[in-house]
Amino acid sequence: MDVLLKFASLRTLLSAAALTVALVTGVSPAAAQTEATAQPRPESVQRFIGMFSDPDVQTFLQQQAAAAKAAAEPAAESAGTGVSFSEFSTRFRAHAASLLGAVQTFPSESMRGATVLEREVQASGGTRPIFLVAAFVAVGLAAQWLFWWVSAGWRQWMARAPFATVSERVVAVSARLLWAVCYVLSFGLGSIGFFLLFEWPPLVREIVVGYLFAVVVFRLASVLFDVLLAPRVATDLSPERYRVVPVTDEAAVHWAKRLGYLVGWYAFGWVTIRLLGTLGFSVPARQLVAYSLGLVLLVIGIEAVWRRPSGLSQMAPPSRLGLRARNWLWTAYFIGVWLLWVVGAMKLFWIALVCAGLPGAIALTKAAVNNLLRSSAVEEDGDKKSTVVSVIIERGIRAGLIVGAIVLLADVLEIELTRMTMQDSPALRLVRGILSAGIILLVVDLAWNVVKVLIDRKLGDTQTVLEVGSEQERRRTRMRTLLPILRNFLMILFVAIAIMMALSSLGVEIGPLIAGAGVIGVAIGFGAQTVVKDIISGMFYLLDDAFRVGEYIQSGSYKGTVESFSLRSVKLRHHRGAVYIVPFSELGAIQNMSRDWVIEKMTITVTYDADIEKARKIIKKIGLELFEDPEFKATTIEPLKMQGIDSLGDSGLLLRMKVMTLPGEQFTLKRRALRMIHQSFNENGIKIAVPTVQVSGGKDDDIGAAAQQALAKHNAANAAGTA
Repeated sequence: MDVLLKFASLRTLLSAAALTVALVTGVSPAAAQTEATAQPRPESVQRFIGMFSDPDVQTFLQQQAAAAKAAAEPAAESAGTGVSFSEFSTRFRAHAASLLGAVQTFPSESMRGATVLEREVQASGGTRPIFLVAAFVAVGLAAQWLFWWVSAGWRQWMARAPFATVSERVVAVSARLLWAVCYVLSFGLGSIGFFLLFEWPPLVREIVVGYLFAVVVFRLASVLFDVLLAPRVATDLSPERYRVVPVTDEAAVHWAKRLGYLVGWYAFGWVTIRLLGTLGFSVPARQLVAYSLGLVLLVIGIEAVWRRPSGLSQMAPPSRLGLRARNWLWTAYFIGVWLLWVVGAMKLFWIALVCAGLPGAIALTKAAVNNLLRSSAVEEDGDKKSTVVSVIIERGIRAGLIVGAIVLLADVLEIELTRMTMQDSPALRLVRGILSAGIILLVVDLAWNVVKVLIDRKLGDTQTVLEVGSEQERRRTRMRTLLPILRNFLMILFVAIAIMMALSSLGVEIGPLIAGAGVIGVAIGFGAQTVVKDIISGMFYLLDDAFRVGEYIQSGSYKGTVESFSLRSVKLRHHRGAVYIVPFSELGAIQNMSRDWVIEKMTITVTYDADIEKARKIIKKIGLELFEDPEFKATTIEPLKMQGIDSLGDSGLLLRMKVMTLPGEQFTLKRRALRMIHQSFNENGIKIAVPTVQVSGGKDDDIGAAAQQALAKHNAANAAGTA
């Protein structure tokens, strides 16, 4: 097989070589035939040469040559991707030598660039461009002042804008940011736009526009930090209400100024390096200037760290390291990053920059979003309620920052996230899989947090108790029962999806993994039949709506109020305080005592000589009074009434009564009714029958009297013992 492949490859290369030679030397098939007539060749050779005149053969040979070239290029690229320490040291020596050479040639290059610039300026009229640039700046300032005057009403509205609710804060901050951007852009459009109306030499135009652009970028960054940090707040209210980033006054002033300087100097340096290239400076000379300008950024960063306020925020947790130790660590980090940039280790430079900047950006973003979108409604325990908008914005910005960092690192490390070739090394595939898995986990995390907040807020809405027995109340209890289970199920589903997609991005075949998981699940199902039975039984209990959270149920020897569910058990709170954790498979038949209505039956015994009709009217009157009582009117379905004589007892007539109420409300009404019946019977001469004992000795009164005395002593002794 290898011999055939080699022979085919050799034949393709020979054909491509022959076609190339023919095309280069200009030999046509006709010329080949003429030559063949002059020098007789074998017929097979003539047929082979004649095939080159066929367009299909030519197209095929060109495609084969392109394919061979494309197959050779990835191999060369893969061979050159691995950088050894010796190669790095060679590159570093060459880089250092070029910088030393730039130091020696920089004066001459500066003189040459100054000559070019002077020639351009003289061609534009000498010092005339300088005065015109000053005039353009004045026009920009005039346009800025005009915008200030026109937007007077806008500024007055912003000064009176409230910040109490989320919508008010978002509108006010957006209006301030929009006004600040328009204020700076009015200067940029007035100066740069007016400058571009005139004809200028290309070099002068590029210099003036470049530095005006740097000024505009610096001012835009300044107004952005001014809006986010609000270092100058002239109101009687707390300054932190007007800050998107919740920091102290000293920290706001400090960081707004330093961050503006950093952005302004970076813009100035970027424009300067580009202009040096336009003036003809060599690459090493431009690198030398860039590193020198980077030293200024390094100094600004170190100065900002050492002079920063002790506390970034009043609510910031205390750090284990002291302020001085943290300052030294940041100083060492800044110097190390600058050195990585200077020596040309750009991969390590970007990795160090992302590893330090990403956590800080995520923390600041979270604090800013929570501060801007904080809800005015606060729970009793002091926790702030999360809104769907705040979660989407916070998690979305965090996911965007992390995805951006992953894409940046992939570009720096020369890793294509969407392309996998056979030439990739295992380490490269692992890194690509980790980066792709990180993006997948971020998307799943965002989706899960949105779903979780929606379910939690819906659960929060079900905390309010509605009218007992109403359809809304039944729906509320149903939601309180099903939403926690739905949340647990979705959490497991999201975790399983995230794991499968992450493993797939790492190059793991998830098809056999799912099949193996199914086999393992069957084996576990046989070994854990009770758990499976509990889960399935719970599903059917929920589908049947057998009980809900807050209802009082009884099953065998277990009874209590349903407090919560899990996938396999229910938690019951006994009315005496005990908690039962009962698996669903052990519940069996359920007696639900909290559905729809309940009938409470009561009995009372009166003497045989009592007026039964009068007693019935009294009980009916009491029932109507309780039915109209505001305390019981909402919970009483049918008023109290007497059903009649239930039985003839040993000591009197047993009267039976009943009342229909909402579940759980019958006990209070029963106690009030019995107290009112007892009081009304006493007022109307109806006696409550009590058991009595009569001892008689026939005609002998002395024996009867002795028995009465003995009974009295016995009762007294019992009373003394009870006391």
